[in-house]
Amino acid sequence: MNSLKRIVLAAALLASVLPAFGKDKSDPKVLRVALLPDENASTVIKQNEPLKNYLEEKTGKKVELIVTTDYSSMIEAMRRGRIEMGYFGPLSYVMAKERSPEIEVFAAQVKRGSPTYRGVIIGNAERSINELMAVKGKTMAFGDPASTSSHMIPKTILKHKGLEAGKDYTEQFLGSHDAVALAVANGKVDMGGMSEPIFNRLVEKGTINKEDVVVITYSDQFPNYPWTVQGYLNDDLKEKIRKAFVEMEDPKVLKPFKADGFAPMADEDYDKIRDMGKVLGLDFGKM
Repeated sequence: MNSLKRIVLAAALLASVLPAFGKDKSDPKVLRVALLPDENASTVIKQNEPLKNYLEEKTGKKVELIVTTDYSSMIEAMRRGRIEMGYFGPLSYVMAKERSPEIEVFAAQVKRGSPTYRGVIIGNAERSINELMAVKGKTMAFGDPASTSSHMIPKTILKHKGLEAGKDYTEQFLGSHDAVALAVANGKVDMGGMSEPIFNRLVEKGTINKEDVVVITYSDQFPNYPWTVQGYLNDDLKEKIRKAFVEMEDPKVLKPFKADGFAPMADEDYDKIRDMGKVLGLDFGKM
């Protein structure tokens, strides 16, 4: 190969490599935004089209909405830098933060004027499951293993009563809050834990008949679902994103979240989740 050909080939190779190495991940052209997989992906993306348009207007970036298969895949996507923003549950945020310390929480949803919410434990009414101790020797339903109000909160409540999974009761993971509520109401399980706002919504919609279940107890207040951003984004872009959320008022954008708005939030606000982990002996980095 003569010298001229070598120079041309080297230039071509350099040209193909430079775009990859020259990409500034602190100021991406596209913001990949991950949403919770509460429903099928196409439904979630369609419902959040107003959010996409709103963020594009406020940040000047193209926005791509992504729906992961579950909490774990969202955590992994954030860890590997495959998304710039993620909407987590409180527990899944703590898990993600443990694995990717550089991610930052900046806001949490507000409902009825508060950035906190409660969990609820319900029992099957026909079987008279109306107190926590009634789960002994029976089946307790949880949602996703990485769910706060449909796993961690109810399991901690039971633990404080001296009730342990595998020893005092059988646990079943059903994947979602809706599935837990239906399983309890239909008598497929004896007791279940879930988010109070979701429980109330299912009752209001008639998805479950309140006469089929007994509300056994409510949890304390816990910090609500947080929005997070990659720490390596530049400060100007992070501020545009933060401001877009805390100033969000458009009902069409807020409707899919069933929220009144979003309030500023910091990592230490989720220490209450970490405290529950200590009670349960959990290693958030290995869940």
